[in-house]
Amino acid sequence: MCPDSLMKGFPPGSGSLVTLDNWQTPPFNRWAFQHMREIIPSQLIRRGVGPVRDLPAARPPVNLDDVAVARSDGSSGTLAGVLAETHTDSAIVMQDGRIVLERYYSQMRPDTRHLLMSVSKSVVGCVTGILVGRGLIDPAEQVRHYVPEIAGGGYDGATVRNLLDMRTGVRFSEEYTDPNAEVRVMERHMGWSPPDHDGALGAYAFLAMLGSAGAHGKAFEYRSADSDMLGWVCERAAGSRMAELISDLLWQPLGTELDAEITCDVVGSAVHDGGISTTTRDLARFGQLLLRDGRVGDVSVVPERWLRDSRAIDADIRGAFSASASEPFLPGGWYRNQMWFIPGPSGDVLLCLGIHGQMVLVDHSTNTVAVKFSTWPDAQNPNYLIDTIRAFTAAGRHLAGLAPVTSHQDRKGGPLVDAG
Repeated sequence: MCPDSLMKGFPPGSGSLVTLDNWQTPPFNRWAFQHMREIIPSQLIRRGVGPVRDLPAARPPVNLDDVAVARSDGSSGTLAGVLAETHTDSAIVMQDGRIVLERYYSQMRPDTRHLLMSVSKSVVGCVTGILVGRGLIDPAEQVRHYVPEIAGGGYDGATVRNLLDMRTGVRFSEEYTDPNAEVRVMERHMGWSPPDHDGALGAYAFLAMLGSAGAHGKAFEYRSADSDMLGWVCERAAGSRMAELISDLLWQPLGTELDAEITCDVVGSAVHDGGISTTTRDLARFGQLLLRDGRVGDVSVVPERWLRDSRAIDADIRGAFSASASEPFLPGGWYRNQMWFIPGPSGDVLLCLGIHGQMVLVDHSTNTVAVKFSTWPDAQNPNYLIDTIRAFTAAGRHLAGLAPVTSHQDRKGGPLVDAG
């Protein structure tokens, strides 16, 4: 079925309906990711009434389509080819604060909100950094200090720092292909899929029920539940819902153009781990904030120290990542404060990543930001991921006037190394 034929008619025919049962699977996901509030209850993240921060176009225009990319399968390609081959819905590349490339596919437009999936985690991580800077959250404090309801559960004894770096000992599987994995069970509690239990308890009740798989503070293991627990801590510490926190602390200071949205469960709790939807341009504004170490103009929005500490690597952080299942896909990388980092050909690269191909890439060495919304058929595709990283880092080097990097020239096993 063609995605453009979905949800057509008055009412739509049964074969074209996008529902809680099918919205995350192709071809339904392409329509769904652009219409989340029509599927799942959502709260507004208001942009406020302030001026929109301009995103000027590069002058003179630059053509990035033919920038060479060394694909993960060993073949040669181009940036335009990678965008076409990886189910792109929209993409923006910026350098020096100016838009160099802006593309929309299918029914996407500049004013279309698209689901961020787990890029949402990095937004929540920045909210946490602001609250830490204001003295409302202490990363060394135990989670139960802010949320006493989790006493006796898997999160008991974990610190906020454990949540930020996904190093809790909570029993939680992120295996998307297993319908019984905790990540899929949690979706049924948060309203992302039909419930199969008596009554919808909501995401927070589910978090309080999770058990323990080991000690806190040890290995890195990607757990969406840690981000949801972190969001709960933020709300309790600030006395405000996540939609208001993102609006007040990020969206309004960023000078965003449109309101964003975040899905919520049956009791109104936000889905912190992946529920935000926003436009491509407003996500590029968020990426520019990360590039400028938390500043918008002359105003500090996210504490500079928070973002610089995120980028700093030490033996403990690196060791936790190197022993994880993520190391083969992002070799040499680390995870800190709800953001990914990898060694690049010219310097370390910051990544905000979401399943089905959502990405913000920030490369300080070339002063570039790249944003991509996608609807990959599968939740995860390592080749699509690596090819996209390579395409964007190659574009950055081209814009900065640096020589192209082949897979054999990359340093420290970074993202341009053959995927294998």
